[in-house]
Amino acid sequence: MRLEGKTALVTGSDQGIGKAIAVRLAQEGADVVINYRSNAASAAETLKEVEATGRQGFVVQADLSKIADTKHLVDEGVAHFGKLDILVNNAGVEKRADFWDVTEEDYNTVISTNMTGVFFTTQRFVQQLIAANQGGKIVNISSVHEDLPFPHFTSYCMSKGALRMMMRNLAIELAPLGININNIAPGAIETPINTKLLNDPVLLASLQHNIPLGRLGKPEDVASMAAYLVSDEANYVTAATFFVDGGLIWNYHEQ
Repeated sequence: MRLEGKTALVTGSDQGIGKAIAVRLAQEGADVVINYRSNAASAAETLKEVEATGRQGFVVQADLSKIADTKHLVDEGVAHFGKLDILVNNAGVEKRADFWDVTEEDYNTVISTNMTGVFFTTQRFVQQLIAANQGGKIVNISSVHEDLPFPHFTSYCMSKGALRMMMRNLAIELAPLGININNIAPGAIETPINTKLLNDPVLLASLQHNIPLGRLGKPEDVASMAAYLVSDEANYVTAATFFVDGGLIWNYHEQ
């Protein structure tokens, strides 16, 4: 098992991609801090699946749009397991609206969760690594929209573009500390955030036409990449974005 003896924190791990990553890292031997914002029942299900692998799980409620909660989340994980080796910044939200109709509330929700929350969760994680005099691995779950325009989702694209630059900058700053950081940029994945799309045959067929591999991705497709990036096999990998999108980004065009 590639992650035996490691402890991982996966934000937003009560469902979707985050849940798949939490379970996969446990299968690879890691104990896992499971985070949720409001769905305690789903977090409990993730915990059950993590524990079924034989590893330990620990659930912490935290709203990552609140800076105090980001610190609380990391501190609770360290207090419970004694250390954290891996951080996967997965939690994120999106709000659809024409640019001229975007509300201040929706804008702030997206930016504070997807960008500010990731910044301060990562900062607290790095502070804990420095205090423990150890290295670590950080993976941000970004999006193809860190590069690819997505009309009507401008704040979301802004937040993911910011993650790309944050990752590149921190890769240089954190390398002397033995800390690697990379992004995973999923394309269209079968998750709750895409429920409307999955239930609309016309929209789904149109999107699949843009994907060279001819299907939407599964959360497990992203989890496999995450498991590699946080393992010792990726010790010489940092400052990179890995697209898990079936070729979508190079073939996408608006219908």
